[in-house]
Amino acid sequence: MKHLGTKTIETERLILRKFELTDIEDMYNNFANDDDVTRYITWPAHKSIEETKKVVQGYVNDSERDNYYHWCIVLKETNEVIGSIGAPRMFDDLKLFEVGYVIGKRFWNKGIMTEAMKPLLKFFFEEVGVNRIEARHDTKNPGSGKVMVKSGMQIEGILRQAGKNNTGICDSAIYSILKEDYERMNKKIFKA
Repeated sequence: MKHLGTKTIETERLILRKFELTDIEDMYNNFANDDDVTRYITWPAHKSIEETKKVVQGYVNDSERDNYYHWCIVLKETNEVIGSIGAPRMFDDLKLFEVGYVIGKRFWNKGIMTEAMKPLLKFFFEEVGVNRIEARHDTKNPGSGKVMVKSGMQIEGILRQAGKNNTGICDSAIYSILKEDYERMNKKIFKA
């Protein structure tokens, strides 16, 4: 693999870029402080903007590494940070990345996360050289699975009581896409 770090990616409605310290307020207001948004993820809703400031400072520091992949999602129309997406787990020896994402509640069901996911998969397969990308979601959060399917991933199964999030121990649905799947479907699904 050729690690390239968090490279800026643009889509029709979005800019995916590294986090900056100026993103703290948007992150806190648009998604980090919302219990509904964080219900099915592994970090709790932030109780103060100071907590978000510490998190964003960590993102900014980590973004200097070429093997760090974490984007803030900026809505072009308003220039506000509305979510994040990235690869929090990587296995270089397997050329495998696990992706995860979060987006503010008022941006749900608008196709935004799928729009962010598709070029990310393209970047990982075509530029970084990943062979397998996988993602998981709590089975009680089927909306997240819809993003995975619309991005070209296939469900592999349910891992019973194999996850933990803010609701406790949960069943995890696991999805994946291989480089060969991506190449086969490229003309049909992945238009950047």
